[in-house]
Amino acid sequence: MESVRKRVAVVGGGIAGLAAAVRIRDRAPRDTEIIVYEQSGVLGGKLRTGDLAGATVERGAESFLVSAPDGTDSAAVRLARRLGLGDALVHPSAVPAAFATGGRLEPVPAGTLMGVPREWDGPDHDDGRPLLGPDEDVTVGALVRARYGDEVVDRLVDPLLGGVYAGRADRLSLTTTLPALAAAARTEHTLSAAVRTAQAASVRVPGRPVFATVAGGLNRLVAAAAAASSARISLGLPVRELARTPHGWRLLLGPVPAPHTDDVDAVVLAVPAKPAARLLASAHDVAGAEAVGALDYASVALVGMALPPDTPLPELSGFLVPPGEGTLVKAATFVTRKWAHLRRDGGPVIVRASLGRAGEEELLHRDDATLIALAHDELGRLTGGPLPPPAAAWVQRWGGGLPQYAPRHPERVAAARAGLAPGLALAGAAYDGVGIPACVASGEGAADDLCKYLEDS
Repeated sequence: MESVRKRVAVVGGGIAGLAAAVRIRDRAPRDTEIIVYEQSGVLGGKLRTGDLAGATVERGAESFLVSAPDGTDSAAVRLARRLGLGDALVHPSAVPAAFATGGRLEPVPAGTLMGVPREWDGPDHDDGRPLLGPDEDVTVGALVRARYGDEVVDRLVDPLLGGVYAGRADRLSLTTTLPALAAAARTEHTLSAAVRTAQAASVRVPGRPVFATVAGGLNRLVAAAAAASSARISLGLPVRELARTPHGWRLLLGPVPAPHTDDVDAVVLAVPAKPAARLLASAHDVAGAEAVGALDYASVALVGMALPPDTPLPELSGFLVPPGEGTLVKAATFVTRKWAHLRRDGGPVIVRASLGRAGEEELLHRDDATLIALAHDELGRLTGGPLPPPAAAWVQRWGGGLPQYAPRHPERVAAARAGLAPGLALAGAAYDGVGIPACVASGEGAADDLCKYLEDS
């Protein structure tokens, strides 16, 4: 009997959705039709490359981890190689980073795990039992404050978590943000022992860089994934509802005055939590919608500035700023010092600042000119003196851009996935972690689930 051609919809054209599309193309029968629906006018999600005074500067995610915890290539590196971009991977220069503390920049302490020290001279007593129960999850701040005190959280852990999640240690899940430390805390009796165990569990290949990016910009990764998927790309067309049919799924598309539908066999939802929850609710998955929709997000703004070539800056790749310093700037990257491939003789000094933490959304509502001036002033104060005016600058806003994983986040995600109707899968940062490797792996996992479903159906 001749097989019927399958159709798969990927809702969301960020890197998770595109990774899912590539994996489906690789695993499903060659005649499988893949449609990527992206509501905005551009693919890539938080991967967006721009120009600043002739330099290629990322306006979203800047780089990705090279290795997985077991020492193998990360999912992002594997995808780049699959897309023919292995030779385009470049790594940051060996320049240290710093913390801002008391208005000064101090080196990031060695031997920490997301700011949590491996060695500790203060109280960290052994109670005769593991720090956490078998299924227990707490905030990062709750565990570290109880063992090491407030100063470690406020000066070391918060700025590092803020740099990655724009969140606060007292609200973020230990299991989701620091899974290796959470696992160790379920067997070790002291935090210092748990940090050592977590670090030992992460395989480090000698001489291997920690981070990488794509020369020419991460937009190349996005474009290559779209091309490799051979998917039909639909931009600017929102998916408003999702309904189960006897043979698969029906998507309600487009504006309310002029809707149309598309029938497919399977769907990957690779969109943020709130739109995913609305689509699940439209498909009568009330429990899944509630579990997914509970996730909060933080907003951030990035400010890129092109400063004169002779601008004096510290010999650093950048720095992180604890919330207690009272600045809207939470991190800064000296782009042309960190990335050698972007330096040009006589070219501008490119600096990128990240503004805003969870709960500071109203402060980011100021206009672009005000945010640029504020970032310029704060960077000057943090680096030791006024900076010359920028020759060019831009602001990139990411409203609701970074998930804030509360304790027991993995349980909520597992419950939501367990209740999904056949032929439906969830992917993206809302479920499996921020960072390009996590999003790629999430998309690939969703694709694998759907390919198995299609094979069996």
